[in-house]
Amino acid sequence: MCRMCWALVVVLGISSGFMAYKFILSGSVEKSDDGRLAIQLTNGERDIVFTEMRTFLESVQQITQGVASKDFDAVAKAARKVGRAAQQAVPGTLVGKLPLEFKKMGFDTHTKFTQLALYAEQLSDGEQTLEQLGELLQNCVSCHAIYKIETTDNQ
Repeated sequence: MCRMCWALVVVLGISSGFMAYKFILSGSVEKSDDGRLAIQLTNGERDIVFTEMRTFLESVQQITQGVASKDFDAVAKAARKVGRAAQQAVPGTLVGKLPLEFKKMGFDTHTKFTQLALYAEQLSDGEQTLEQLGELLQNCVSCHAIYKIETTDNQ
């Protein structure tokens, strides 16, 4: 009886390890023809990711415009819109398909937007804001260099 319990523990441990690797670390990716990793998503999941990216870009435009006009309240508002609170809107099923490094860059990007909002409110320094924005945009450039999105269905 004890051997059966240990066998069950081992099988469950291996299964859990595989599931953790697949859904937390590796995600649903394949190597693409252009050398990037292709994240495999449904059309609906792709739309969620692309909407988030467009919202990032809209916020970057609003931040840049706010710095140019020295309107740091607008800078903070635009940055906060895509800050850490915004990442909670992503469904868990989608998060499971994303590779760990993609998730890390995404979380770091949201965090950097939140930090940018705080500094804009506290310091109202255009040069500092643009420096932070440049660092934040490096995440975007890196992510687009490493990953692309491919769809797995016609939903």
